[in-house]
Amino acid sequence: MTAGTGSAAGRTRPAASARRNGRFGLWLALASAALVLVSAVAVTIGPAPVNLADVFGSLAAHLGFPHTGTVPVLTDAIVWQLRLPRVLTAAFVGAGLALSGAVMQSVTRNPLADPYLLGLSSGASLGAVCVVILGVGVALPLAAFAGALAALVATLSIARVGGTITPGRAVLAGLAIAQLGAAGTSFVIFWSAKGDSYREILNWLLGSLAGSSWGTVLIAGGALLLAGTGLVLAASRLDAFAFGDTAAASLGVDVNRTRWALLGTVALLTGAMVAVSGAIGFVGLILPHLVRGLSGPGHGRLLPLVAVSGAVFLVIADTLARTVFDPRELPVGIITALIGVPVFIALIKSRKSVSWV
Repeated sequence: MTAGTGSAAGRTRPAASARRNGRFGLWLALASAALVLVSAVAVTIGPAPVNLADVFGSLAAHLGFPHTGTVPVLTDAIVWQLRLPRVLTAAFVGAGLALSGAVMQSVTRNPLADPYLLGLSSGASLGAVCVVILGVGVALPLAAFAGALAALVATLSIARVGGTITPGRAVLAGLAIAQLGAAGTSFVIFWSAKGDSYREILNWLLGSLAGSSWGTVLIAGGALLLAGTGLVLAASRLDAFAFGDTAAASLGVDVNRTRWALLGTVALLTGAMVAVSGAIGFVGLILPHLVRGLSGPGHGRLLPLVAVSGAVFLVIADTLARTVFDPRELPVGIITALIGVPVFIALIKSRKSVSWV
C-alpha cells in the first residue's frame, strides 16, 4: 500500500507541475497579446485622429519592413516622434516598477514593500528638483538617477550596521532616508521654486510621461533589459529567500552577498525608471499581489508575468492620464493612485491572514 501510494504521488507531482506550467504559459501569452493590442490602440488615441493602419504603416516604414500604402507625413510624425516613444516608455517603466516591487517584497519578506522602499524616490526627487531650480532641466534624468543611487548607498550603509543587511534594518533605514530626502526636497521647493519651475517640479513629483522621447525609451528599455534579466535569472535564489535566511543559507545561498546584489540591482532599475518618469506609485505595490494569484509563488513564473502585466497597466493608466481631461493632462501618478487604492483595499479585505496585513 505504501509503495503504491508513493508511486501514485510521484506520478501526480509531474502532472501537477505540467498543469501549472501550462496555465502560466497561457497567462503569459494572454498578457503579451494584451500588451501589443493595448499599445497599438494607445498610439491611435489623441487629439489628432490616427488609425491602426497608419500606426503599423509608420512602424513598417521606419523599421524597413515591406508595407502597402503611404502614411501622411504629419501622421507619421505624430506616431513615430510623439505617441510611440511615450507608449514604449510607459510599457518599460511599468514593467520595471512591477518587477522591482515583486523582488523587493521577496527580499524583505514584506508584502507592503514597493520599489521606493529604500528611499530611492526621495533621493531621485531631491536630485531632480535641484537641477530644475538651477535651470538645467535637461540634466534631470541624470540628476534623478544620481540622487537615487546616493539614497541607495546611504540606506544600505545604515542597514549594514552589525555586518549584515537584514530585511528589518533595510526597511527602517529606507524610511529614514526617504524622510530626509522628502525634507530636503520640500526645503528646496519652499526656498527657491516659483512659476514655471514649480509646475515642472510638481508634475515630476506626481509622475509624468509627458516628456517621453526615444532617449527615454533607450534609458528605460536598456535598464529593463540589463537589470530585469539579472533579476529574472535570480528567481531560484528569490524562492530560497521565501523560507527565511537560515533556510536560504542551508540551500547554498550566500545570504548577505545575494541580498546586496538584489537590492542594488533593484535600485539601479528603479533609479532609471524614476529618472525618466518621476515617482509613479502603486505599480510595484499591487501588481505583484494580483499576479501572484495567477502565477503561484514561484519566481520563475511570477517575474516574467508581473513585468508584462505592469507594462499593460501603466500603458492604460498613461492613456487615461492624457485623454480623460483633454486638452489638460493629469500626472499619471494620480491615475495609478486612483486605481491602486481601491484595488489594494480589496486585496487587504480578501486576505484572511492577519499576518499579510
